[in-house]
Amino acid sequence: MRALDLDYMLGLVPVILGYVPLTLFMAVVAMACALVLASLLAVERVVRVPGLDWLVVLFISFFRGTPLLVQLFLFYYGLPQVIGFLTQINGVTAAIMGLTLHFSAYMAEAIRAAITGVDRSQWEAAQSIGMTQGQMMRRIVLPQAARIAAPTLVNYFIDMIKGTSLAFTLGVTEMMGATQKEASGSFLYFEAFLVVAILYWIIVETLNQGQKQLETHLNKAYAR
Repeated sequence: MRALDLDYMLGLVPVILGYVPLTLFMAVVAMACALVLASLLAVERVVRVPGLDWLVVLFISFFRGTPLLVQLFLFYYGLPQVIGFLTQINGVTAAIMGLTLHFSAYMAEAIRAAITGVDRSQWEAAQSIGMTQGQMMRRIVLPQAARIAAPTLVNYFIDMIKGTSLAFTLGVTEMMGATQKEASGSFLYFEAFLVVAILYWIIVETLNQGQKQLETHLNKAYAR
């Protein structure tokens, strides 16, 4: 059994850290897009627009029921063969699209549950003063649902950051892609993947601490 090459591992840290901004960029953009899409899907699932509900159910079922890697390959390798303009998208764009659609399906269900978790008296009070359904959602229901859904949404963002590691299969050189290239050149696979695992771990634990502080802040107004 050989000893770990600590010098190689230490030298690899700054190399991989150089790709952290790209990893976070993909995750943040995908999270922002997924949050908007998931909110629209969740509201539709609550109000149930005739003729649209079955499409939303189908969308959520498909993206929850198929692996993220398959979806990424579908967007990057499959769809360009049938939709010509998609041949212009690069790996980063395809990864963001895949992450957005995949996680929006999960987030939609979390937001829907949060919306239905708002006390019915809040809905009735809004209706009693003449609010339209749109006003009620914007001013009363969604702000309260956001507090309920926030911890779950942060968890999905953490999963999204880890999901960006699949972007290297589309030729994107992010943290995982850079590690793969370095490991292929040095043949020190264990050291290389151990370093990137620790860096992902540090990022996730940092976000976990932020999540705890967010929960404390959001619950202050409801503390007795």
